[in-house]
Amino acid sequence: MPDAAIFNVRSVVPTDLGRCDGAKSFLQSGFWGSFKARFGWNARSFLIDWGEGGKLPLLVIRRRLAPGVSFAYVPLGPELPSNFPDSDTARHEALVELAKLLQKELPHDTAFIRFDPPWFTIGESAHPPLLSAPFIRAGADVQPPDTVIIDLNQEEEAILSAMKPKWRYNIRLAEKKGVTVTRQDEAGLETFYELYKTTAKRDKIAIHGLEYYRTLFQHSREYRDGNQDIRLYVAEHEGEALAAIIVLFRGEEATYLYGASSDTKRNLMAPYALQWKAMQDARAQGCLRYDLFGIPPEENPLHPMAGLYRFKTGFGGIIIHRSGSWDYAYKPLITKAFRFAEASRKKIRSIRKAIRSLRRGQ
Repeated sequence: MPDAAIFNVRSVVPTDLGRCDGAKSFLQSGFWGSFKARFGWNARSFLIDWGEGGKLPLLVIRRRLAPGVSFAYVPLGPELPSNFPDSDTARHEALVELAKLLQKELPHDTAFIRFDPPWFTIGESAHPPLLSAPFIRAGADVQPPDTVIIDLNQEEEAILSAMKPKWRYNIRLAEKKGVTVTRQDEAGLETFYELYKTTAKRDKIAIHGLEYYRTLFQHSREYRDGNQDIRLYVAEHEGEALAAIIVLFRGEEATYLYGASSDTKRNLMAPYALQWKAMQDARAQGCLRYDLFGIPPEENPLHPMAGLYRFKTGFGGIIIHRSGSWDYAYKPLITKAFRFAEASRKKIRSIRKAIRSLRRGQ
């Protein structure tokens, strides 16, 4: 195993946002940073010197919490050198050093920096890698720590064979019943949004306004590197839109970002047809992986999103678990107050969702 000391963070220096365009995750890309900058975030990029591990870019986005108070956020970062030691201790120490060095580069009003580390464990019952003091678990996760990754680097029949039998049946049933899936992109945004509002009302989730999703497509089209391909697929039956999804194709990975469905004709299994079409297109585009982007941490029928777990894991693939969101406090009292408020809001939402789930099961 390489000596962890070889990979200490030597320095952190500001750099051009475009240096992030080669990041593995779209959440660490210059594209994503500049997109979030259009909605109130300040995007900054840095170059981390990892010693013998080379230099890698880091995206940090920052937002104001109150007058004179802001926080910084590192979505799915930092990206570690490819031969970084597979050690929780080494990763933890590197993250502490990085947080300290970033404090010198961030405005004085930054109360804390939040990390969503990208490292993970694999397996349905695996425990996620955890951090410890001086990091504190955030009151709520920003990115979903747990997800399902489908291997697209195989024949279509092999991908289908890895799915649960009922999932293969539902994909074929949708086709047999006349459900059609078409790529509509920006032209289908209003259709998507009407379905999304229905979904939000049904599942009691918060969504952005239509302009957010419209800007996502526009920014993808205008962004300088052209590596992002945002697609919107709509599933219809006899001219009626039943479901829609937005998927990001980027490099070796496609990521399912948003999904919406109608309350009608749910027996036609339109969401299954949508996911299969997106996987087929991603594979044809050269993507090696399809990220279903978020499931509950375990199979639990009492979890308010238990249905989401069943739906996504039924497509096969591997289940991965990340650490979730962790905070490094620069101003401990402000950080503590924010975490308390954040955790309280999350608890109230969870209780309400659990009550609705129980009522639906009655």
